[in-house]
Amino acid sequence: MKPINLPPYAPILMESTRAIGYSLEAAIADVVDNSIAAEARNINVNFFPVGQEYVYILDDGHGMNSDGITNAMQYGSKNPNDIRNLNDLGRFGLGLKTASLSQCRMLTVVSKQSDSIVCRQWDLDYIAETEEWTLKELDINEIENLPGLTDLKKLDNGTLVVWQKLDRMRLGELDFESAMGKKMDDVRAHLSLVYHRYLSTEMGANRITLTLNNLPIIPDDPFLEKKSEVPMDDEVMAIGTSRVLVRTYILPHPSKLEKSELDKLGGKEGLRRQQGFYIYRNKRLLVWGTWFHMMRQAELSKLVRIRVDIPNDLDDLWTLDIKKSTAIPPEIVKKNLKALIERMSEKSKRTWTFRGKKEVDDHIEHVWNRLKTNSGGYLYEINRDHSMIQDFIKKYPDSQNYLFSILKQVESSIPLNALYVDLSSDEKIDNETMNSINDVKEIMKTILSSTEPGLRNDVFETIILNEPFVQFDSDLRKALERGDFND
Repeated sequence: MKPINLPPYAPILMESTRAIGYSLEAAIADVVDNSIAAEARNINVNFFPVGQEYVYILDDGHGMNSDGITNAMQYGSKNPNDIRNLNDLGRFGLGLKTASLSQCRMLTVVSKQSDSIVCRQWDLDYIAETEEWTLKELDINEIENLPGLTDLKKLDNGTLVVWQKLDRMRLGELDFESAMGKKMDDVRAHLSLVYHRYLSTEMGANRITLTLNNLPIIPDDPFLEKKSEVPMDDEVMAIGTSRVLVRTYILPHPSKLEKSELDKLGGKEGLRRQQGFYIYRNKRLLVWGTWFHMMRQAELSKLVRIRVDIPNDLDDLWTLDIKKSTAIPPEIVKKNLKALIERMSEKSKRTWTFRGKKEVDDHIEHVWNRLKTNSGGYLYEINRDHSMIQDFIKKYPDSQNYLFSILKQVESSIPLNALYVDLSSDEKIDNETMNSINDVKEIMKTILSSTEPGLRNDVFETIILNEPFVQFDSDLRKALERGDFND
């Protein structure tokens, strides 16, 4: 046997790893992970989109010496199978390099410990010239004008990560300055969600302060813990010597939320898209808004959020990827989660069951009137001019006030949302009065009126699969095409 030493060709490999698939927000989060692992308490993300544009991340963590910073800049500086500190958010020893160079061609890292400042730099253009893994060691004079250096010097300890030559961020942008502003709004939203537990009082003395261009990032709690219901005790799943902690939440009905709270949850449409599991590794959010193919995202389960906390020694079982954006639960966990999903879906369904009102079809003599109120909402009332009601009043004129009182009581107690729940389920609805297309259309309009426009097609498809709607499938589809169910 003759061993052959075959190191990878630096220019090609470094260019190739840029295409791993990082978004800007995921790349910045990967660098922030390093700051948290370095026990930083203050982390500032700064960007400048004009002229010699740059992005930098500055922290007040424990910093690195000369050997430490060289090791940090090496590709594969950590073995993913090594046992790591419980607070370590990394795994592969690639994040700093692959995340940064996915966005830029020049990565400079400067670190300070006490009075010592050290610097290393990967420059892809220089690598292409030398055709070697040539890491630059720069002295303090060579980096004097580096963005963020002045602020680093003010710290006792800390690290500065600077991105320059932002070629990937410029790609396809006609107005880079405006595009950068929009992208940084996405970064702010991403960081506020991914690190919401680190930014909140949950961390106590270990909480962090995270800023974007010196403006504080406010934690975005996807569970609305102060208002949501926690319907059952936390569950602990033992996997070897490790523990997976599961906590369930039922969000309040949207009618009980302030507009600002609903907006934070992504609006009414966001409620549906973001239901499901929220996977945390050392309290850092990895994956969210998914049921891992154990059930579909349904209208009636959209208030369910399940928080799953995993330790970093289970990374291999959860098949965590380099970007820390994909995690798949092992079968032993899936089995327990499936039983939990069934219980939580039923509780979410009950949250939707409350009194509601109906709406009308303007093309027929309808039973219900639909009125818009001054507050911008809708009011539904029984049509007092309906021929049956008028015939009754003509026959019994003295009973009009009593009849209208009865109708008022009926209007205030119709369980529209309970009806919606039943029709959206797989259970059969028996109703002998629904024997004409007009009756069916009226009930269909009732259901769709309580559904946000973006979801109406999905709800329509769900309802017509149930009896007795299925027999009117063709007529209902034609009515939908004509816009009969529109507001």
